[in-house]
Amino acid sequence: MAAVTLTLIGFFAFIIMRVSRPDMGVLFADLSMQDSASVIRDLDARGIRYETKGDSGQTIMAPRADLARLRMDLAGKGLPTQAGVGYEIFDKGDAFSSTNFVQNVNHLRALEGELARSIRAIGRVQAARVHLVMPERRLFERDREMPSAAIVLKLMGDLDPGQVRAIRHLTASSVEGLKPERVSIVDERGRLLADGARGAGAEAGAGIEEKQVGLERRLRSQIEEIVAGIVGPGRARVQVSAELDVNRVESRSETFDPESRVVRSSQTRTESSLSGGAEGQVSVGNELPGANQDKPASSKDTANKNEETTNYEISRVTKTEVVEGGRIKRLSVAVLVDGVYATGPDGKQTYQPRPAAEIERIAALVRTSVGFDKGRGDQLEVVNLRLAEAPVPAEFSEPSLVQSLLSPTKEEVLRLVELGILALLTLIVLLAVVRPLLRRVLTADPLPTALLAAGAGEVGEGGVVTMIPRDSETTRLMEYAKINGQVQAETVQRVVDMVRASPAETVEVLRNWIQET
Repeated sequence: MAAVTLTLIGFFAFIIMRVSRPDMGVLFADLSMQDSASVIRDLDARGIRYETKGDSGQTIMAPRADLARLRMDLAGKGLPTQAGVGYEIFDKGDAFSSTNFVQNVNHLRALEGELARSIRAIGRVQAARVHLVMPERRLFERDREMPSAAIVLKLMGDLDPGQVRAIRHLTASSVEGLKPERVSIVDERGRLLADGARGAGAEAGAGIEEKQVGLERRLRSQIEEIVAGIVGPGRARVQVSAELDVNRVESRSETFDPESRVVRSSQTRTESSLSGGAEGQVSVGNELPGANQDKPASSKDTANKNEETTNYEISRVTKTEVVEGGRIKRLSVAVLVDGVYATGPDGKQTYQPRPAAEIERIAALVRTSVGFDKGRGDQLEVVNLRLAEAPVPAEFSEPSLVQSLLSPTKEEVLRLVELGILALLTLIVLLAVVRPLLRRVLTADPLPTALLAAGAGEVGEGGVVTMIPRDSETTRLMEYAKINGQVQAETVQRVVDMVRASPAETVEVLRNWIQET
């Protein structure tokens, strides 16, 4: 009976706890230890029931009905802080009492915290830490060192190269003087996503590689989409190899057109000169009186000179072309398509190769989709071969009752366990409590008891019942005597049962009584 009582108490306690337990939901997940401690401290102060999961309590569970209210209240208190601090650091403290060094450190912490918050807003980024190196500005320093940054990311998956570049440019645009190539990015597994120690040339080479990989992936997806629509999904294998020209070409040309000329300037010059004998000569003899009377008259020469200069402007064309690296130099495409499978009368699949005309049409579609250029040296091969794995016919059918029973869900398993415990406890109660009571009731003699209870008569010899008045004194005495006799008989029967059940203990008790007497 003690075991049954304890079992019943445990059962009802389990039922009460199960019914009274509130439905729990995720309040916050992936929290740091500092944030978990702050949130738990606030929940304890409110007296709200909660649960923690994880090695260090990264996930906190709370009643599902209170999740929205708790999140708003905790957000009003700045929780969780995501282990970072932003510009709200300047809302606390006195700016007049802090030194310049403290202000600079707080500004650096705030800038790192704001950048970490912005980076966490990007998809697949679960957590981020930013470290900035800002060289100190000096007055008479000629060569200033450039700032740099290091970012540690906790990812949910892998980042695309475009997302890595976006993070670098976001960080560089937020810090004065910081260039994207000076930003290093590392994930939680120690993989280097971006190297900030390499120069611009190395970054350009990495950009060419990313462009090549992206081009091959895009062309492969285009070909697979077209071919899968003809041969079926999973029945084709496509490989694309793109060779890019990484050289950067810069050309300059200058062209003159002699037919197209225009008069730019015109200049005309005219000169006249007069020359004769000695009349015009100045000497001592010519200055004397009468010196020129006897001399004959001399002849004079006149000279005229005209000069004209015309400048023409000829049209000129100067052309400068810069071709960046990354041009497609050659494409190589290999396409493997499977044949046709036909199901025979016996249910087995037989392989049949595709016709040559169909293979040629597939090749024409592939040429058009990738921009095939024979003059560039592109190569294309479409081959029909049988794949190692045969196609499996898709059968969509609802699971049967047996399949549902063989693959139960977690909730169904818990429900079955609860029902099993309830059935087991019910069986124990029936066997240990109800069954003995029913046996005692059924084995008792009902006739004399019923007659005595009604006061109708007494049982005589041969089972004859003698009717006696209910109100007589004799009836009451007989009832008392019978009751005492029944009690004594039951007591004797109990003693007999005890002696039969424990003969050794009974003998020992009798020996003790004999020794005492």
